[in-house]
Amino acid sequence: MLHLHHCISARSFRPLWMLEELQLPYQLHMLPFPPRAKARWFLDENPLGTVPLLVQGDVRMTESAAMCQYLAATHPDAGLDVAPTHPAYGAYLNWLHMSDATLTFPQTLVLRYGRFEPAERRQPQVVEDYTRWFLARLRAVESAMAHGEYLCAGRFTAADVAVGYALLLAQYLGLVPQFGPATQLYWHRLQQRPAYQRAMAVQSEAAEDQDVPLTPASDTRP
Repeated sequence: MLHLHHCISARSFRPLWMLEELQLPYQLHMLPFPPRAKARWFLDENPLGTVPLLVQGDVRMTESAAMCQYLAATHPDAGLDVAPTHPAYGAYLNWLHMSDATLTFPQTLVLRYGRFEPAERRQPQVVEDYTRWFLARLRAVESAMAHGEYLCAGRFTAADVAVGYALLLAQYLGLVPQFGPATQLYWHRLQQRPAYQRAMAVQSEAAEDQDVPLTPASDTRP
């Protein structure tokens, strides 16, 4: 059985969406945000105190993009993986790593210095600079969408899930109107996937069942 520790719409949404795409059985453990402060027991499970934490037997993972790759590779029949022999393999790995290191990273600074910190510690210049950083790097997605409906291999893959989360986070930040037209269409297309819609519903239902606040992690101050 797969176990996923998750906060509402945090990075852990990536593996949650993947699990729904793959239609695998799993147990979802909802946590208040930030878990390192509001669920101290979780430090025994993950000393970093962060989500996601994916557990399957002896496998324990804490990086969301790596989870996307792991789940796709261990269930190749679902078609979400790209094989090392495929011409698009390099692009696939690049998108997976770009999704967090390049696209999510600047948004975390926007969140911290625009919403999470107390008023006296907020930094409008940091928010402005890293918003521009994110939007500038999002041009890579706009360019890719000029050549197809998905990022690589001519089909929907785990890379689209990983990058899709960065777009979800941007939506919480109110940045969608600044997306290029092709990126806006791509984001709309991703949101129409049944697995994405199931993941959104499942996290809300699980939070209610487990008595965890429904406020998205991106809207909550640590």
